[in-house]
Amino acid sequence: MPVWWPLLLCALAGTLGGAGYGLVADREYAASGYVVVRQAEGSDPAGAVGNAQAFGRIATGDAVLTTAQADAGVTLAQLRDGVRAATSPDAPMIEITGTATSGARAAEMANAVARALIAYGNDAAESTGARLTVFADAQPSAAPVSSTPLVRLAVGLVAGLVVGLLVLLVRTDGRDPAPAATAVPDQTPRTDRTGRPDGTDRADRPDRTPRSLSPR
Repeated sequence: MPVWWPLLLCALAGTLGGAGYGLVADREYAASGYVVVRQAEGSDPAGAVGNAQAFGRIATGDAVLTTAQADAGVTLAQLRDGVRAATSPDAPMIEITGTATSGARAAEMANAVARALIAYGNDAAESTGARLTVFADAQPSAAPVSSTPLVRLAVGLVAGLVVGLLVLLVRTDGRDPAPAATAVPDQTPRTDRTGRPDGTDRADRPDRTPRSLSPR
């Protein structure tokens, strides 16, 4: 088999996984409504922003969601998972966004939480000095916010290619041969039976003993 077969196998598995998830997963739709906070007469107008921040934190709390549950026609767990609230740091506005498998259901969830928040906030108007009203109702969206099946297929393909490359690199590193040992020449000087390092015998070497000079 070719060396690159793990790359092909992982790419195929990622493509099939992305395609399967794209067909099975539900499409998600989102809808947003807005609640505005106004200070009561005689109250500090600058406090509206602070009150909006406070009401935005409790918009997804159980005290509000329990009231909105019956109005939205969903369970409390669905409201916890499908509704979120956001506030602006410089405007007394609360954005409430609902997410569901249909645009109409997402708008119903957002509007139900907005109405429950308004009722909760206005009940405490005497202590907070703030009144809450609807600024804009959430409208059903025709376009989903989740990725399309084609995008999920492409994501699966890319993920498979990445995993295949990692597997291929690991296999390649494991097959690298160990470097061959380099033979080191023997640098020990050779010796003969006479023990001379140059390997020459005394008989083979010229006699360099100085001759005595005899008198004439």
